[in-house]
Amino acid sequence: MSGIFLAGLVVAILTSFYWIVALPFIVLFFYLGWQQWQFIFFLLIFSLPWSVEYNFNPTLGTDLPDEPLMLLTAFLFIVYWFYKPPALSATWKHPLIFLLLVHFVWIGIATLFSADWLISLKFLAAKTWYAGAFVFTPILLFKNKKAIKIAAVIFLVSMLTLTMLSLYRHYRLGFSFANINNAVSPFFRNHVNYSAMLVCTVPVWVALFQFHKKSHFLILPVMSIVLTALFLSYARGAWLALIIGAVSYWLIKKRKLVIAFVIASVLIIASVFWIKSNDRYLEYAHDFRTTIFHKNFEEHLVATYKLKDVSTAERFNRWIAGVRMIKDEWVTGFGPNTFYYNYRPYTIPAFKTWVSDNKDHSTVHNYFLLTIIEQGIPGLLFFLLLLGGLLYYSEHLYKRVQDRFYKITAMACGVMLMMIITVNFLSDLIETDKVGSLFFLCLATLVAIDLNTRNEIRQPVS
Repeated sequence: MSGIFLAGLVVAILTSFYWIVALPFIVLFFYLGWQQWQFIFFLLIFSLPWSVEYNFNPTLGTDLPDEPLMLLTAFLFIVYWFYKPPALSATWKHPLIFLLLVHFVWIGIATLFSADWLISLKFLAAKTWYAGAFVFTPILLFKNKKAIKIAAVIFLVSMLTLTMLSLYRHYRLGFSFANINNAVSPFFRNHVNYSAMLVCTVPVWVALFQFHKKSHFLILPVMSIVLTALFLSYARGAWLALIIGAVSYWLIKKRKLVIAFVIASVLIIASVFWIKSNDRYLEYAHDFRTTIFHKNFEEHLVATYKLKDVSTAERFNRWIAGVRMIKDEWVTGFGPNTFYYNYRPYTIPAFKTWVSDNKDHSTVHNYFLLTIIEQGIPGLLFFLLLLGGLLYYSEHLYKRVQDRFYKITAMACGVMLMMIITVNFLSDLIETDKVGSLFFLCLATLVAIDLNTRNEIRQPVS
């Protein structure tokens, strides 16, 4: 290794490709990962809140350090799978894994018919190592309660530390709405991403509260800090997600979560058809001159209610364009990750806003609409089936499992999934490292709970 390092150093100096010096250390890190792959996974979990976006050029970017760790974790999983194929024999037969694979296969088909297949291929590749790092690796690891507890505690401690740092920075800025994005940067793109990850910690803290009654004197103050930070994030979607999470807790206990999800999906689809028929959406066109960004949060909320807030108005602009796009590519969609490059001809001038130039290259701000635009109607149906399967297993396991730890964990996964669904009605965060990782971890945890408790001895519930 010393010889390789010295040789690499000479080559780096002669060629100015200084990254070559890192190769021996990458080899050592891979060797460490092979010997202690659990450590790499836990390091990945810890890094999620702290990772920052880094762009090599306008079309190629990554998240550091978690995306390289995802790649390493996914690669280690593939090697381990070839080394011990029987280790995942039961996993491949699980219904949730089947639904996930169907979802992935359709993304592959949509990529073949994409308007820009190279961009879509990058999307598919990233999605694949997300699944390797956050679905299949944790299923291997979560074969006992201890591993699940360690992963949860590492995530909570990491996010809590960053939350307290953000609160301190926000305090230095006067806790103002206008400066919340500065307080959470560079670790989060904006307060929406920050609040979405923060609200997802609440069900985990509640689960921890239920597990450790002797630690309530520590957990309760921490939960008050988290809720305070959530309030000061000024994110309407996260606030709504917290309410939906509380309702979901009750629905899981009553075994009505899946029914509620189906009814809500039907009502939302029916509402879209209603507002689109006879061009009813034109009645909600805003005044371009009065639709602005408000630095005062009270004015921001009032403007939201009156449809004069620029972020809400721009959502309408892109939603309308998105709905109009569906009919042109309703089978395979325009291709994964291609919305930005195709939506402008479908916008309507009456809904134009001050930020319609879209310098951030952001998408439609509704993950479900984004899915049908980029992957067609079958793509949305497959994704909804996956969601329905996840919600079914969360309430099914809560009812079936006798072990208290697994029971509460299944509940926490179901509540977190409903929170993620809620924030994705106003954003598209499944593909981000901050929220997408939690979505896939919930899937892996539910599969692990089901596999770990299939031979559980049934006992009468007292």
